[in-house]
Amino acid sequence: MDDVSTLRRWAMLAASTLAQASAAVMMHGPAFLIPVLHEREGLSLAEAGLVAAAPTVGVMLTLVAWGALTDRIGERRVLLSGLGATAAAGTLSVLVEGLVPLALALLLAGGAAASTNAASGRVVVGWFPPHRRGLAMGIRQMSQPVGVGVAAISIAVIADRAGIQAALLVPTIAAALAALVVAAIVIDPPRPARVAGDAPNPYRENSYLTRIHGVSVLLVAPQFVVWTFALVWLVQDRDWSPAAAGGLVAGAQVVGALGRIAAGHLSDVVASRMRPLRWVAVAAAVTMGLLGVAAGQELAIAVPLVVLATVVTVADNGLAFTAVAERAGPFWSGRALGVQNTAQFLTGSAVPPIAGLAVTHLGYAAAFGLAALCPLIAAPLVPVREEQTPS
Repeated sequence: MDDVSTLRRWAMLAASTLAQASAAVMMHGPAFLIPVLHEREGLSLAEAGLVAAAPTVGVMLTLVAWGALTDRIGERRVLLSGLGATAAAGTLSVLVEGLVPLALALLLAGGAAASTNAASGRVVVGWFPPHRRGLAMGIRQMSQPVGVGVAAISIAVIADRAGIQAALLVPTIAAALAALVVAAIVIDPPRPARVAGDAPNPYRENSYLTRIHGVSVLLVAPQFVVWTFALVWLVQDRDWSPAAAGGLVAGAQVVGALGRIAAGHLSDVVASRMRPLRWVAVAAAVTMGLLGVAAGQELAIAVPLVVLATVVTVADNGLAFTAVAERAGPFWSGRALGVQNTAQFLTGSAVPPIAGLAVTHLGYAAAFGLAALCPLIAAPLVPVREEQTPS
């Protein structure tokens, strides 16, 4: 940990956070095209959800491969090549015409953006000691809600005023700028010399990693329900303008980013990632259940509850991500983080169209309420007793 100055270490954290935030804009930004796709292009909510899910599918298909490549060639080169490819695919999405070519371009963009997930996380785990790692990873993990917030406040408004292609310039430019910052700042963290037989498969030791993956899958479902449909719910059911709804969603994402930092710091204080993870699962179940009830009764408190749900449902990611990297070790963490995120994004890819069907046939309140079942199931599955001291 003494190979670089403290300033350089925090600068690399900032660069890694920027890289992940730009990728998040590309991965999740198309969800904020749904109002335009639905109202102007004539797509059903389920069809618009499929287009919005295209980059998430791309992410799901490439995460493990990017993680394995990170294990092999290092974090810096993966970040640079992935961000460059993201910008190129984003440019393609701006230039193509037709919904099918657009979905395919977004699929490629999401696949390229997946490079940042394992690589930027490993920069943080590699350069920060255990007693600061939860806080550092919480800062890095705030990149996702910040990226979603940027997308909400920019893509929704630009798409409404200037069209889909203009809106897609936002993630394209963000990826290009992040690549330049990474090139200037990030270097690969140190890792021990590998000796034959010193990197056993952590999945064969016990079920700890597998249980974290399963819990994370359950917890990501309400997160994607809120991310995908909070803005549409505000516009359609509450008669908010796209700009006002986007502003609220963006503000909630900023608070959610701070919540991730707080959760990470709490895990450092209590020397546990799993206990705070269980607390978050319980809070998410309660919040989503209350949101479903309030939205069904058209109560004014439903709007503050959707903000609270946005904050609570993203608080778990950094805890699980850090725990996976710590347990997998330097020679398996790339692949383990790839598996972790693949499972999450597989769920994330399915949530928009399924939730869209639920909204169409049952309404927004039922969709929110049903999402509460996932964290309710997840809470007792968190492997608290199997956790080891972070190292």
